[in-house]
Amino acid sequence: MELGEIMTGTLYGVGLGPGDPELLTLKAHRLICSAKTIAYPAAVGVPSFARQIAAPYILEGTSEIPIEMPMKVERFPAKEIYDQAAETISVKLQAGEDVVVLCEGDPFLYGSFMYLYERLRGDFACEIVPGVSSVNACAAALGRPLAARNEVLTIIPGPLEDEQLEQRITQSDAFVIMKVGRHLPRVKALLEKLGLLGAAGYVERATLPEMVVSRLADYPNETAPYFSMIIVYKGEEAWTLHPQSL
Repeated sequence: MELGEIMTGTLYGVGLGPGDPELLTLKAHRLICSAKTIAYPAAVGVPSFARQIAAPYILEGTSEIPIEMPMKVERFPAKEIYDQAAETISVKLQAGEDVVVLCEGDPFLYGSFMYLYERLRGDFACEIVPGVSSVNACAAALGRPLAARNEVLTIIPGPLEDEQLEQRITQSDAFVIMKVGRHLPRVKALLEKLGLLGAAGYVERATLPEMVVSRLADYPNETAPYFSMIIVYKGEEAWTLHPQSL
């Protein structure tokens, strides 16, 4: 650094895990506890889930930047929201202050942080702190491994059309369907058509006190919450859904 040059802050994308505050990594805990500024996604009018996870570790007086996102069916949030958030965060970074961005799950697995990273990495130092993903948490809740040896595990977004879903499912030894929500009836019908309904496990709100763990065939509701997942194993191991988990 040259004489007179101002050192800029570091942007941290910190994975929080699926919801249980005890599943934070030691590094995530340290960064949150020492943060002077945190930022986090928050749906308009709804408390931020990311902040709720980290709440036990946020010190009084910490500056907060909520990134409010409208909940819409189409792709969201709008480009302008990330542009504005990146600009607000960049002011802190330019002043030499680190900013910790709280990320549900893992920052780079369907995480909103990747859009801030895309906008800011060219101008500021960035560090990614991985988090426990909901995929791992749901497998643990079901008591069944995800995959073994050379088996192919596929992560599939539930909003895909049936034809795409079926193609991904038939090509994989094991698969996870995320973002189930309102797509539950048709996903369930497709798995029944493919003869896989009996092998499907269902988890919603993994690691939280209100977690639901069920065989998909036994799940009675017509819709699922956003934080829900279906896991199916088709490989060669004789793994079944662990009865004590259900």
